This record gives sequence, structure tokens and C-alpha cells, in this order.
Amino acid sequence: MTETADNSCAIRPAQAHELTVERRVAAPPATVRRMWEERIEEWFCPRPWRMVVDRLDLHPGGVSQMRMLGPDGEDMPNHGIVLEASEHRIVTTDAFQSDWQPAGPFMVGIWSFDDDGAGGTILRGTARHWTEEACAQHEAMGFAEGWGACLDQLKTLAEGGSID
Repeated sequence: MTETADNSCAIRPAQAHELTVERRVAAPPATVRRMWEERIEEWFCPRPWRMVVDRLDLHPGGVSQMRMLGPDGEDMPNHGIVLEASEHRIVTTDAFQSDWQPAGPFMVGIWSFDDDGAGGTILRGTARHWTEEACAQHEAMGFAEGWGACLDQLKTLAEGGSID
């Protein structure tokens, strides 16, 4: 699913097993990328949920160990491996955990920070799934709303605002 310029959704071909949200951010890509990393605990979960980063090694093969904490005491681990961490893109997967231990794969997460040609950034969050069923499950869980809220929060921080 793709968020269009007016934040409505458009569905991509089912065979891609891919869901995407997109925002235009009035800040340069380097700022958005820096906010992604430095303030991840503030923007990564839609409120009232919050994220706790136990470990995040942003380099290929690096460990990603985070937990999503819910308002009713939920504690959902979100562990995986960093596949790519460049200036314009961060890619992670839950197909592996630390020391390359296989895990039940759900998706590959891709965050991209592209120059919009006007001093701002096109920010994209994409989830690629191994199966059509996993993709449909993620969409039904509220992918567009959840990831959209996260991108809105990151956009606010990158543009100098507060999400409190």
C-alpha cells in the first residue's frame, strides 16, 4: 500500500507482497535520517504505544533489539538484524536474530530518505513480506494507520516540532 501525496492509500500489486507509506518532510534527508536514529524511541510506535531500544547497531549485520510497550502492559519484542544502513536508506529484517539465528520471518523493513529536489525529503517506510498471507495480515493489523502515524511523528520531529 502506498500513501499518496494527499496521504490517501493506493494498493500495489499483490504479487509484490509490499506495503508502503510515504510523507514529504520539510527538512533535508540528513536531518530526517539523523532524527530516525537519534530519536527512534519517540517516533517509532504510534501513541499511546512506545518503543524501547535495547540495542541497535546500525551497520550491516548489526543487531536490532527493540520492544514495543503498550498502554495495558503489553511488551512485544521486535528483534532482528540490520541489512543496510546508509545515508539514504536503512533496511532491517526479523528473519534473523543476533548471531544469525534464524527466526520466523515476517518482513523486511525499509526506511528511505530521498531528496525531494526542493530542500526537503521524501520519507518512505516499506514492509516487504515473504508471502501474500503475511502481507495481508500486516495490512489487516493496520499497517497504513500505524506506520503512517510513525512517519507523521518522525516528520514532526524532523521539522522541529514536538510530539508530546
